[in-house]
Amino acid sequence: MARPAILTLTTDFGYRDHYVSVLKAVILGINPDARIVDVSHEIPPQDIMAAAWVTRQSAFHFPSGTVHCVVVDPGVGTARKPVAVRIRDQVFVGPDNGLFTLVADEEPYEAFELGNTSFWGTSRSHTFHGRDIFAPVACHLSMGVPLEEMGPRVSELAVYRWARPVADHKGIQGWVVHIDRYGNLITNIPKDLLRKHRGPRKMKIYAGSAILKDMVDTYAEVPVGEPAAYIGSSGYLEVGIHNGNAETLLGVYKGAPISIVFQTP
Repeated sequence: MARPAILTLTTDFGYRDHYVSVLKAVILGINPDARIVDVSHEIPPQDIMAAAWVTRQSAFHFPSGTVHCVVVDPGVGTARKPVAVRIRDQVFVGPDNGLFTLVADEEPYEAFELGNTSFWGTSRSHTFHGRDIFAPVACHLSMGVPLEEMGPRVSELAVYRWARPVADHKGIQGWVVHIDRYGNLITNIPKDLLRKHRGPRKMKIYAGSAILKDMVDTYAEVPVGEPAAYIGSSGYLEVGIHNGNAETLLGVYKGAPISIVFQTP
């Protein structure tokens, strides 16, 4: 008999309370051999964009058929739908609050409302759908139950889009879309866009209180405590501090502008 697919968990629950352990208890109660991977439980509370960023950066590295249970759900108990979504070769379970359109980012998807209550848990509440709906459904999907059995097909998910950078021959205007644990500022400026518009020119990067004259490959290329701009592992422009925290030292917050000005040759 084939082993069940990997089941990942991403939440804003933190570890102070019992919530994460309850999700795992529900999953293991259905399948004691479940293969559970914690992606993150430190998503800022109710931060849909942060959950989407973390999910998007991690999910597509997992083996085909992995099921991702993502519970960041400020609208729990409201009319928003619980859904299961197939994107590429991965399956996602969680609330239809815009999270999965951010993960898909205009990719095709198949979505189903979790209307078949036979795959829900035995507990039913208005405030803990992670325990009562999402974790049990994700577990059943990881054991091979087809998506189509979860409920009716959903033609369109709730839409939430990343802000797009604005670029021309003079420069690029982007924004900080995520700040990681180290205080690194991750922007929405992809490396290909930067290379296309910059060409061989030098540039200045304006980030909070800092003006950076160019990009580097590693933090070690600048002195300790100094800011650096580089292409991060996500493939997007980032600004960090060598052995420091760019968020606090530069006074930059999520959503803040990052401006690039190309220099005249």
